Amino acid sequence: MSDLESLAEEIDRDSTVVALTGAGTSAPSGVPTFRGDGGVWERFEEGQFTYGRFRSDPGGFWRDRLELQRELFGDVSGPNVAHEALATMERDGFVDAICTQNTDGLHEAAARAVSERANAGAKRKDGTAEATILELHGNAKRVRCVDCGRRTDADPVFERVANDDVPPRCSCGGIYKPDVVLFGEQLPEAAIQRAQSLARESDVFLAIGSSLVVEPAASLPRLAASTGATVAIVTLESTPCDGLADVVCREDVTDALPRLNELTIDDSDRS
Repeated sequence: MSDLESLAEEIDRDSTVVALTGAGTSAPSGVPTFRGDGGVWERFEEGQFTYGRFRSDPGGFWRDRLELQRELFGDVSGPNVAHEALATMERDGFVDAICTQNTDGLHEAAARAVSERANAGAKRKDGTAEATILELHGNAKRVRCVDCGRRTDADPVFERVANDDVPPRCSCGGIYKPDVVLFGEQLPEAAIQRAQSLARESDVFLAIGSSLVVEPAASLPRLAASTGATVAIVTLESTPCDGLADVVCREDVTDALPRLNELTIDDSDRS
């Protein structure tokens, strides 16, 4: 029996299954990774994108952020088959929540696409129509006003920046900020606490495409393991959590996730 086959046997609609995804999940869609060979931080300086610089030099921050946004999303093809497999498992009741370190919004896009292809009115296991996606580091496809808190689509705001409307302002007069956690900025406490609760409550915890070195996401598999969950790691590279995992799958996520989805459906049909 393969690792994925044994993992599929652990996943059913009566289990609480939580997934954590990292940069390796979105890389096949054309989203560059931040660290490592060819990573974004080889071409940009992290210091350009601190919260302190946003506060002290919002115009310069936004000009640099425009270039970073083009680098991050200029060649993105949309959700890949790993996103769609995970969205399908969530819709069908095999995954209860998706926590992501990514800011690209591709899990939301995959959930919408999967729902539209099946039945837009279909209810999930918890009775809701919306996918449970927790974006730990925010969403770079949105912006938020630092004064009134209004959130809106980022594309029109970046168009304004490209036309030298900097810093871009909300109708209330406040400055827009990318709706992501910047260097030097605290992660939202509510999101951290929710992710930690999900990890503790999980029967199966899937860490997918993450190096598991950036906190607090890196601690989530340990929390899950501490309460007896089956922990599975699906990524091409080794991680600091490999030793505590019950399943370690060294495969590309675009191969492993669609196959796990199929195996889970097959096991459900047989039970």
